[in-house]
Amino acid sequence: MKYNVAIEIEKPVDEVVALFDSVENLYEWMEGLESFEHLEGTPGEVGARSRLKFDMNGRKMEMIETITVKNLPREFAGTYEADGVFNIVRNRFEPLGEGRTLYTSENEFQFRGFMKIFSWLMPGMFRKQSLKYLEAFKRFAESP
Repeated sequence: MKYNVAIEIEKPVDEVVALFDSVENLYEWMEGLESFEHLEGTPGEVGARSRLKFDMNGRKMEMIETITVKNLPREFAGTYEADGVFNIVRNRFEPLGEGRTLYTSENEFQFRGFMKIFSWLMPGMFRKQSLKYLEAFKRFAESP
């Protein structure tokens, strides 16, 4: 399953990217994130692996992030592995002028086992969650 979601942010691209590229800021906009643990590689750089733990309304979830591209301020990409799910995410940041930025998230999901069935039953849920994170990041980035 592949899809893109995008949102305009009323901040210059350099400010948006600085906020995005901070692990501490993840807790401000990534709903349900309980912990972020660096596992290996240089933190925040290509090849780095980290464990993210979430509590999604009482459902615990853990995923491993591997950074695959860091070409900021234009692009940040990574893979996210969880039980039955492999997700490739490409985040792109485009200056729109007048202090605005277009933030686009390109997502590709690969499913195994039960999650393959689940993805057929509720395909819109994944896109909805991705858009929810973009909207939360926008609120965070635009807050005073």
